[in-house]
Amino acid sequence: MPEPTKLLRVCFTGGGTGGHVFPAFAVDEFLSAQSRRGEFRYERFWIGSRDERERRWIAEAGFRHVAISTGKLRRYVSLRNITDLFGIVAGFFQSLAILRRERPDILFSKGGFVSVPPVLAAWMLRIPSITHESDATAGLATRINARCALHTCIPFPEAAASYPRRLQGHLVVTGVPSRLSRKGCDANRARAKFALTEDKPVVVVLGGSQGALQINELVWDQLDQLLRFAQVVHQTGPATYRTIEKRGYRCVPFIGEELGDLLSAATLVVSRAGATALADFMEMEVAMLLIPLGLGASRGDQIENARRLERYGAAWVLDGNTVEQGTFTDAVRKLSSHAIVRNELVSRAKALHAADAAERIAHLICSSARVRRD
Repeated sequence: MPEPTKLLRVCFTGGGTGGHVFPAFAVDEFLSAQSRRGEFRYERFWIGSRDERERRWIAEAGFRHVAISTGKLRRYVSLRNITDLFGIVAGFFQSLAILRRERPDILFSKGGFVSVPPVLAAWMLRIPSITHESDATAGLATRINARCALHTCIPFPEAAASYPRRLQGHLVVTGVPSRLSRKGCDANRARAKFALTEDKPVVVVLGGSQGALQINELVWDQLDQLLRFAQVVHQTGPATYRTIEKRGYRCVPFIGEELGDLLSAATLVVSRAGATALADFMEMEVAMLLIPLGLGASRGDQIENARRLERYGAAWVLDGNTVEQGTFTDAVRKLSSHAIVRNELVSRAKALHAADAAERIAHLICSSARVRRD
């Protein structure tokens, strides 16, 4: 652990979705808490994209944000791979300049396409880096970053199977940090904000920070039926938001700081199966009905995430390729009305949750950094 007289300077990087941003905030908070206790002095900044939403999240968390050019990495043939390659190259040289100027002791990558140029630049400058993958299978950015990283953090032991043999010695099982904490969350605040009563189940529908059109349409098509037995708070994502006014239904583009309060009040959460969201649900001990993103729109990571929970009896899962309106409504009705079933799901999910994931990663950062005196 760094000495009180020493300075720990960390460069964070990652972006593209909330899942590549929010978990890092939990790590930062743990390091900040150590610094406040006088264990060492701590400074940090973030290398990210020019996406305004991402920049806002990072600024609200108190980071100094430095934007670079980037491009999306694709596994399929596309002309955009050629144009985006120039963005990645430009981002690499921008990252080199930033890291030379800032001289961090270590770089922590949460993944996403924007993280690749900084990780490559850190490797070139011999700055140690740690990368974290939340999903059951490694994304393309993580596969690249892992070749340069001192350590690759993975969510659970089974995830090691998606990495080549030569990287196995660099893998560290840490779990997935959650930005939420049951401590300090207040269900009554959520009930007041969203006009919720205590006489009906509360179903929270989340399609991720960008929404999920399939889930949105299932809710809208079945809304009258759902409202017969439940209250619904629905995050649609900004792109597909609709103004719908019905008693017992609240529709919003995005749920921010109030998410913890809302999950405290929830009877059930309906969601995709992104690993960061699952960590949040397990931290908040809420029953899950999952509709993972299919192979047509992803590499299958959400399917693997959901299958693992289903295999352990920790969540109910509906197949996104075959789910029908009636099946969806029946599942919501059954799960929201059976407390014993929900409690069993929550108990099994709790056993899988690494509640100390942020702490594990923070200690790994401290032990791996080139901590220097002023």
